[in-house]
Amino acid sequence: MKTKKRMTRSENMSRIRSKNTSIEILLGKSMWSLGLRYRKNDKSVFGKPDFVFKRKKIAVFCDSEFWHGKKFIEGEKFQTNIDFWESKIKRNIERDIEVTEFLQNMGWTVIRFWGKDIQSNPDLCAQKIINQMNTIDF
Repeated sequence: MKTKKRMTRSENMSRIRSKNTSIEILLGKSMWSLGLRYRKNDKSVFGKPDFVFKRKKIAVFCDSEFWHGKKFIEGEKFQTNIDFWESKIKRNIERDIEVTEFLQNMGWTVIRFWGKDIQSNPDLCAQKIINQMNTIDF
């Protein structure tokens, strides 16, 4: 039974993607319908943001609650392999802070959305990006 559980978990974890996630696709479609044109997962920008507006120097990240630690920050505990997951999620949170600070120091505006916010109202998230773009002189 133990091996079947491990195999199932392994299969589940192998299906998790780092780009073209459902929340990225949802926000991307909303932004596109509002006339925003963007670069996706641009490797030339530190941290490889999910969406990049280079002319305005805006980096947009779509953060899932699990991988970026929202539930962990709110006090939710892991049930299995606690040491591994706590260190992994803590490092992800630290990396998010490092990326945000680096980009801001380079003059970029960083916008981060939680996955649930994108799922509940992608147009509102896209509108927040438009509002930010309108405040930046070019």
